[in-house]
Amino acid sequence: MCQKGFVFVTLLCTVQSAIVVDVPMGEITGYRTRMGVVRVSPSSNAPIVEKGDYVTVHATGVVKETGSKFWSTKDKGQRAFTYQAGVGGVITGWDQGVMGARVGEIRKLDIPSSEGYGDNGFPAWGIPAGGSLEFTIEVLSIRGKEGDRAGL
Repeated sequence: MCQKGFVFVTLLCTVQSAIVVDVPMGEITGYRTRMGVVRVSPSSNAPIVEKGDYVTVHATGVVKETGSKFWSTKDKGQRAFTYQAGVGGVITGWDQGVMGARVGEIRKLDIPSSEGYGDNGFPAWGIPAGGSLEFTIEVLSIRGKEGDRAGL
């Protein structure tokens, strides 16, 4: 039973209710990008990202070499980002790293330059040539080709 006033108990109760899962980074078959689940979806029946779906996410990107954040949909003036999954509309590591995620899931992606912005980087965003990236991506909704699949 959770009670206020006891720091340890309150912390334990907070962690239990957040549905946080500490999963090590794993491989994505056929790719160099590594993926880990930060938070599982609160619903096992939530829709899954599949090729062709229109996916809306919150995303934060960091250059691994410098630790500098280059973009976040959660920053002031930004908003959630929508893209079409599996068709190359975003960098390869992101595209493949979100496939199979459920609405409500948060994933951490470790993307090598070859599956990010490559040898040229993206200097306008502070991504150096050959820079690797770390993204934290939360799937907010999915709208599939055959109709709306958004929400839980």
